[in-house]
Amino acid sequence: MAGIRDSIDTKKRRLPHVSRRSLLVGATAAGGLALAWSVWPRDYAPNLTAAEGEHIFNAFLKIGDDGHVSVVVPQCEMGQGVTTLLPQIIADELGADWRTIAVETAPISPLYTNTLLVDEDSATFTPRALVPDMVADVRSWARREWAVRHAVMLTANSSSVQMFEAPCRDAAAQARALLMMAAARRWDANWEECDTANGFVTLGAKKLRFAEVAAAAALLEPPAEPVYRSASADPLYGKEVIRLDLPAKVDGSANYAGDIRLPDMVFASIRQGPLGATRLKSIDKKAGLASPGMLYVVEHDRWLAAVARNWWAANRALDAFAPVFETAGTPISSARIDKALAAAIKADGHRIVDKGDVSAAMEGRTSIGATYMVAPALHAPIETRTATAAPDRNRLRVWVATQAPAQCRAAIAAATGLAESDVTLFPMMAGGSFDACLDHSVAVQAAIIARQVKRPVQLAWSRAEEIMRDIPRPPARARMVATLNAAGGIDALVARIAVPATTHEFRDRLFSNTSPDVAQRAAAGASDAVAVEGAISGYAIPHVAVDHCPADIGLPTGRWRGNADSYTAFFTECFIDEMAAKAELDALSYRMAMLGDQPLLARCLLTATSLGGWEGMLSGTAQGLACHSMRGSHIALMATARPSEKGLQVEQLVAVVDAGRLVNPAIARQQIEGGLIFGLAAAVGATTDYEGGVATARKLGQLGLPRLSQSPEIIVEFVESDRDPGGLGEIGVPVVAPAIANALYAATGRRVRRIPLSALPL
Repeated sequence: MAGIRDSIDTKKRRLPHVSRRSLLVGATAAGGLALAWSVWPRDYAPNLTAAEGEHIFNAFLKIGDDGHVSVVVPQCEMGQGVTTLLPQIIADELGADWRTIAVETAPISPLYTNTLLVDEDSATFTPRALVPDMVADVRSWARREWAVRHAVMLTANSSSVQMFEAPCRDAAAQARALLMMAAARRWDANWEECDTANGFVTLGAKKLRFAEVAAAAALLEPPAEPVYRSASADPLYGKEVIRLDLPAKVDGSANYAGDIRLPDMVFASIRQGPLGATRLKSIDKKAGLASPGMLYVVEHDRWLAAVARNWWAANRALDAFAPVFETAGTPISSARIDKALAAAIKADGHRIVDKGDVSAAMEGRTSIGATYMVAPALHAPIETRTATAAPDRNRLRVWVATQAPAQCRAAIAAATGLAESDVTLFPMMAGGSFDACLDHSVAVQAAIIARQVKRPVQLAWSRAEEIMRDIPRPPARARMVATLNAAGGIDALVARIAVPATTHEFRDRLFSNTSPDVAQRAAAGASDAVAVEGAISGYAIPHVAVDHCPADIGLPTGRWRGNADSYTAFFTECFIDEMAAKAELDALSYRMAMLGDQPLLARCLLTATSLGGWEGMLSGTAQGLACHSMRGSHIALMATARPSEKGLQVEQLVAVVDAGRLVNPAIARQQIEGGLIFGLAAAVGATTDYEGGVATARKLGQLGLPRLSQSPEIIVEFVESDRDPGGLGEIGVPVVAPAIANALYAATGRRVRRIPLSALPL
């Protein structure tokens, strides 16, 4: 116990020292920055293009003379339904006919900056406990201004509806007012007495289609403040309307980056060396160029691309080129990763959460501890990384799926020596992403290849390349230590989590175009609050400490669906279950006793156990629980799972979610179901070993992903709520692995403390 206390005291001493001089310097610098930026332009006009007979009303919508309403969506469609959800919000407020709604992707513009993510980032990395409010406020303002002026249009953190519901509603309200003004002029009436419904402006028995007044309305000045539509008898908001992207995806007419076809286009495949500081050393050029269909070879410091008449020929030629790479430093391996995590968890860490007095609470008392581990998690989207690039003299056009279009364009410009204004980016839908499309390597590579061969080029990574070069969610290890009170409840808890400083790596790659190996080395040892986000979520424990123990694992890591919550929830929910068993208490009642400050999460937990038929502490029930809160949403999951002759068998998942108002309940259910299946995949596989700097897996079938026949019965219920919408894309992921692990304990009496669960004998 003394060792734990000494470690805790050491971490308290390692809190950053903030001197009076550093505060003054920080305040002066921030103030100077604020003064400099205050004279920059701050108003931005929409940079949309109107087709013939189409009229721009604002940055989010256009209306045509034929009555169509084109909604401009500033987020990447990755399957989460954003190209239906935001148009549904606009159509509801506008009073439009859903059958007239069209969608187009937003151009790069400061008007579409995801300031919600910027504000969350500021709150995490500029903690008010360490600096005066004035400095924190100025720094947060400066970060937001920088993001706006650099058009940081990130699609991430389940933020699409949370960020853009209000701007979309405002845009629709302003357009609606203009339509009513134009109609009122025709009727010589007061526009405020008009209304809209089903694509018409109405005034009593009078009606005018949007198409009839759109041209005149677009020339008028809107009111200073949005005038919102009164409650409709048949609102679109909250209705299960058919997804706008569904018909095209079903009939195959939806275009992805790999569907682009251009005159004189050729196809490229790429070979990259081991992860790390790798360079291309040599190739057999003669043998490679002799391959059937080969046209060009493009050599880069870090990769080799073969260009041929079709992709299959290009990919086969790479074997003939027999590229040889050399990597500086110690090669990445699973053994090295495990060793680094084990060392990090024993070393000094950075105190991220410090509630109560852990040292005093644990003084002289018997503690209980457990260690948990999670492996790296791959993105494994259906669509491998693909981009199409077409040179046009000193300009370049690029088609690619991206979650950060402005930063993607900047990366292409930097790599090709072009001005950003000379790069036209066409953001495409993604065939799955899970944050993989925050990496822009394929777009940059396609641009370089196209510029060199002077022809349109479509570059697609092979599945093996996709797996070997994926930048995974980081592996992590946690040491959880607690002391219990007389009633068996947790009195004090310390969570030490060894994991890389992924956020710093990600930032360097995204905003500075730093190579993954350089970003990884630069971030080693840094404190990263986001790396332990979600730990001890929601529970009322008197004394809590959470430490980030940075691990230098050598492997570059990145963002992933659920991010840190995907492993911190596993650590917390499994440990809570262990403490309940130690106290000989039912896992449900044990959790409920600590959720007095979280009534929404408690309600989800009670409802899930009621729906699932929770049998409590009965031996052999094979039932497990987990609950979690993130991004303004709450979820409770009851899993039924047991080992079988065929391996782990998950029979049922019962989820209850409180995500606030639901724009479209059908899409909300799809997101939760998809998150649960994604979480199941991560619980049983979605990983690989590393040897010699490369992943040992090459195919999807080697990742241990669950098959359709292994998918459990899924029951999802939503708690009715009028709260502002919470995030839905990630909330289903974190609870799956701990609920299944807890169910396996109930079925077998054995604890599984490692993900993937299927990697261990059950």
